[in-house]
Amino acid sequence: GMGWVLLGTGLLLALYTLLRYGLRRAPPPPARPELRGRTAIVTGGSGGIGAATALELARGGARVILAARSVPRGEAAAHRIRTETGNPEVLFMHLDLASLRSVRTFASAFLRQEPHLHLLINNAGVSAGGITEDGFSLPFQVNHLGHFLLTQLLLERLRSCAPSRVVVVASSAHCAGRLRLDALGLPPAGPVSTFQDYCDSKLANVLHARELATRLQGTGVTSYAVHPGFVNTQLFRHAPLWLKPVLLPLAWLFFLDAAEGAQTSLHCATQEGLERFSGRYFADCSLQEPWPPGRDDRLARELWEASERLVGAARSPSPTPAA
Repeated sequence: GMGWVLLGTGLLLALYTLLRYGLRRAPPPPARPELRGRTAIVTGGSGGIGAATALELARGGARVILAARSVPRGEAAAHRIRTETGNPEVLFMHLDLASLRSVRTFASAFLRQEPHLHLLINNAGVSAGGITEDGFSLPFQVNHLGHFLLTQLLLERLRSCAPSRVVVVASSAHCAGRLRLDALGLPPAGPVSTFQDYCDSKLANVLHARELATRLQGTGVTSYAVHPGFVNTQLFRHAPLWLKPVLLPLAWLFFLDAAEGAQTSLHCATQEGLERFSGRYFADCSLQEPWPPGRDDRLARELWEASERLVGAARSPSPTPAA
């Protein structure tokens, strides 16, 4: 009896492993570029795809700033990457994208202490619901608005260090995104509100990269939106308990690991000759067409203007100079 159970379990595990490695196709790791003398920021760099991206940039010799919310996780990731790569220029800086005040504090500290910026990887993302201190929905602010403000505050530095690049980690979930410009940043109504919110924020990512490219033509700063693939990261930690037993085996079987998920971000950050594709959408390390709303130039422009108003309205009033 027991022998058969063990044999059956063994066979199932073998089948599972075969399926796992046979079904998932990941792009082959590209040749590592020479990045000495270049400075990169990776948001959400303390774990998942962000840490995997930062690790490869550090291996290429870049100076890498891990911008993340958790101080202990961020410090630990920076230490781990320095140790693993032998590159001492990997630093942690605190950034909480759910607070526009924190975004401003991070940007001014960065601009004070770092003379260069060549790569901005807007990687951090959340799929959980909630409302931020600024009054916006959590996924929309962390995934789009916080990154939008961060990019605005660092644009001048990116320009002065051109050629430089902005990589926005989006998702194929943008296909279900619907941007309601009159209610931008507010959680959508309905039973799948949080999922809809996430999809909306990912559509905003695709459109942000597109409009950024339009506005930066001729400056030497280019931008790219990236679908990393379905990656087994902490993004699902907020899934309902009943769903986790379904998601976790599926994630293990079909999803990429973080290092594989980082490949398309790294491709858009470092591959030579991509400048003519600025504003476009990449998946599997190759150019792809986003869903129609992700190609809507008028929507991209309107989203930009609305985002500017939202992050501007949340700005703390600066003291007026004395006459």
